[in-house]
Amino acid sequence: MILVRHLGVAPYSPCFAQMQAFTDARSADTPDELWIVEHPPVYTLGLAGDPKHLLKPSDIPVVKTDRGGQITYHGPGQLVIYLLLDLRRRKLFVRDLVNKIEQAIIDTLHTYGPQAQRKPGAPGVYVEVQGELAKIAALGIKVRNQCTYHGLALNVDMDLTPFDHINPCGYEGLRTIDLKALGVKTNVAEAGERLVQRLQEQLV
Repeated sequence: MILVRHLGVAPYSPCFAQMQAFTDARSADTPDELWIVEHPPVYTLGLAGDPKHLLKPSDIPVVKTDRGGQITYHGPGQLVIYLLLDLRRRKLFVRDLVNKIEQAIIDTLHTYGPQAQRKPGAPGVYVEVQGELAKIAALGIKVRNQCTYHGLALNVDMDLTPFDHINPCGYEGLRTIDLKALGVKTNVAEAGERLVQRLQEQLV
């Protein structure tokens, strides 16, 4: 069983602290959870993140976090789902989990029309736009005591400008895109319902 919690719009730092506290306190009997949230504007820098990938400082705060990866942006119109899972219970390795998350996103986008894909060596989900791959979803996972937290971010209908001020996920010149730019009319809540369903299918 996976409990689904809808957190609405919530600042990043308190959610980060709550994920850590939840993971530290959980036992073998603690149900797995998916947290659906939308964050006010924030850049997050991964555990080994290099600040040089922030190209243009602004009034958007930068928060150091303990997930993998480099720098990314969260903001209004982006669907964030945190996966608080017990890997032992689900008999999963981290690589398996990443693959399942990516597949759930790809399957969700397919229900809207866009054909999405993986990019070797660069976790996340991409769509081809004018002959180049543009990133539409980012992943970042932390494992502690065989339990995961952090998760995924899918760009739904957002101001993409802040991505221009970073090397997204550490990749210079990487284009980012959202569902709206692909002609998909939806919102974070509706996209969340579809993606949660696909995640649950992948994680059975």
